Amino acid sequence: MSTPPAGTTKKRMFSHNDYLAPLPIPTGRKPSDVLNTIWRKNEVYLDIGSYSIGSAVMVMWPTLVVFVLMGYITPEPGMIWIGALIIIGIPSLILIQGLFREVPLPVRFNRQRREVCVPRDNGEYWIVPWESVTAAATQQSSVSQAGRATMGLLIIGFENPDPQAKEDNTPFSLGFNCGGGTTAMALWECMRSYMEIGPHVLPITNDFEGGREKLRGRNVFWGICCAYLDGIRQHLVAQEVGKALWLVIGAVLLGAPLAMMLQEWKLSPPPDLPYPDIIEWSKPLPPEQWAKRSPELDAAIAKRETELATRARDAA
Repeated sequence: MSTPPAGTTKKRMFSHNDYLAPLPIPTGRKPSDVLNTIWRKNEVYLDIGSYSIGSAVMVMWPTLVVFVLMGYITPEPGMIWIGALIIIGIPSLILIQGLFREVPLPVRFNRQRREVCVPRDNGEYWIVPWESVTAAATQQSSVSQAGRATMGLLIIGFENPDPQAKEDNTPFSLGFNCGGGTTAMALWECMRSYMEIGPHVLPITNDFEGGREKLRGRNVFWGICCAYLDGIRQHLVAQEVGKALWLVIGAVLLGAPLAMMLQEWKLSPPPDLPYPDIIEWSKPLPPEQWAKRSPELDAAIAKRETELATRARDAA
């Protein structure tokens, strides 16, 4: 899979592509897990999943709220309900179907070995060198009577390390529907910063492994409701009205409690990789056995850091 080097940008009339790797150089963005893709992290490995059920709910819920409001204020809401059934109904069926499927296995980034374990649908897995991973933030625009609409992805690609692999089993990619652009860069920075710096630079994320314990023996749905209401109460007691109001707005306009319920139900605990060899591969190594950066990446990072420092100085 031929990919332009990191730092390359290609612009066209209706598209914008930023190539982030290889080699994985800094983007200048702060790591942000905008889709709750981080399922498990420790000093050895980071598990990244593409099953973002909570984010899907929080994208669909505002559209549902808009249709409900329009139906309420319109004297003859028949066409509005038909539109809602088409626009919301079909994605809802896809979402419900996904709830009853097994959660796809995560991709595991091992920072001590500087390798990535990529599970495949046929039960196999690849061990891919970290510095060969490709990444790109893509944006596509379309123009209609409603105006200009832009959609974007973060696409992470892996090459089968087996030189004898068949052509249809060579490349594999993950797509994260995060809007592209700077948002995709921030999501990519979670993986890049973990591998190149360490877990301490990552943002605070959901505790999927310990999530059930925090429900105090309640089931997922009742437990999340209690925890959410308790969060609002604690903010009010601490006179943090703004934070309490934000939780209320999140519940009404984004469906946050429902998103949290479904996420907890499907991802707490998250699936582990069921490969005996990978269990051994995931164990910590003595520091002297840690894999090192290539000289090419060292040089690319140094050059990129100089460029970012120059930009910051010029902007100031």
